[in-house]
Amino acid sequence: MAHSDAFVRQRRRLLLGATALGAAGALAWLRPEARRDGHHPYFQALDAALSKAGLATPTLVLDQARLDHNLSALNSHLNGEYHYRIVVKSLPSLPLLQRIMAATGSNRLMVFHQPFLNTVAEALPQADVLMGKPLPVAAVDRFYQQLTSSTSGFRPEQQLQWLVDSRQRLEAYEGFARAQQRRLRINLEIDVGLHRGGFTDTGDLARVLTMIERSPWLSFSGFMGYEPHIMKAPGPAAWLRDRAMARYQDYVSTAEQHLGRSLTDLTLNTGGSTTYQLYRRLSGELPVNELSAGSGLVMPTDFDLPTLTDHRPAAFIATPVLKLLETTRIPGAPGLGRLQALWNPNRARTAFIYGGNWPATPVSPAGLTPNPVYGRSSNQEMLNLADGHTLAEGDRVFLRPHQSESVFLQFGDLAVFDPVRGGITERWPVFREG
Repeated sequence: MAHSDAFVRQRRRLLLGATALGAAGALAWLRPEARRDGHHPYFQALDAALSKAGLATPTLVLDQARLDHNLSALNSHLNGEYHYRIVVKSLPSLPLLQRIMAATGSNRLMVFHQPFLNTVAEALPQADVLMGKPLPVAAVDRFYQQLTSSTSGFRPEQQLQWLVDSRQRLEAYEGFARAQQRRLRINLEIDVGLHRGGFTDTGDLARVLTMIERSPWLSFSGFMGYEPHIMKAPGPAAWLRDRAMARYQDYVSTAEQHLGRSLTDLTLNTGGSTTYQLYRRLSGELPVNELSAGSGLVMPTDFDLPTLTDHRPAAFIATPVLKLLETTRIPGAPGLGRLQALWNPNRARTAFIYGGNWPATPVSPAGLTPNPVYGRSSNQEMLNLADGHTLAEGDRVFLRPHQSESVFLQFGDLAVFDPVRGGITERWPVFREG
């Protein structure tokens, strides 16, 4: 019996030991690997170009060749089957918009912000503008107060479509138009599955169309049905697209029956950077005639999706390292930095960069990560790195923005990088928000 008990105890120790070894092996396998790589050759070239240009503050760099590549991909997929509308909020720079307009042959813009609308009307008087969201009537009034169409040539009664999402907003716009004696073109926002507002009932739509018909100040210009949920909601993308387009068709059919004519000469807008490729060679089957896209031309990280695999990242944040410390020290928690480094060797040392707290991910040199305990800073953000990393004070780090809208506005003029000429060849001003 004693012999049997000893055998059981020995077997238990062996099993526990094997389990512990297995767990340790699994943990070792999960433990991050130290990254000590320097800059990738691409970012070495970017760094040299920025140094040559004397840029020593946080800078948004735009790669001209990659932008052109993405424009070629866009043109190839659209293939003349749809009109293309350029999303201004994602590409908020006049020279950038002008380059895209020239490359795509499109003068159609989608604008989301009243100050941007006035900028476009003044600087791009040939533009055909669709508002991407409904604005308060006070913002509509302010646009007209600031409009200088007499000098720019922009004619809003012919070139601007105001977006309306409800009967109440239409009544407010009609009251403004009547009081100001201004003719407004009205595009109706329809809910095709995103559930962020817009008309959801064909009966309401028919009543609103009647209101527009009866007003001498309003005219119906088409529909906008935004559908980015296609790439985010559960379910196959093609199936979600077909459901969205079936809903879109219901609104088009209702309007055609109500008005007694086809809508093919009006703006029937949908799409976005994440979905525009889903409509290739489908123009004969779908009710839309126009696709929008913006961010996909510069490819922030939020757009790393299967529908954009032939697009390349074209925008990066570059910023200098101000300070480099040999350890990671967390205020009020002695030793926590060492514990972090025991698990993740890429947290052994600390760099403080010029600026920070951008919605962006460090991409070069490899191995840089924000510290989740220390927190974020817009002044001098902490990034951690491994022992033996080649990064030095004064070097630059590069980050990829998560989005382009808003982020592009935080760095002053865009630094345009030409990889063929190996330099920063132009500085493109961005829009002013107010």
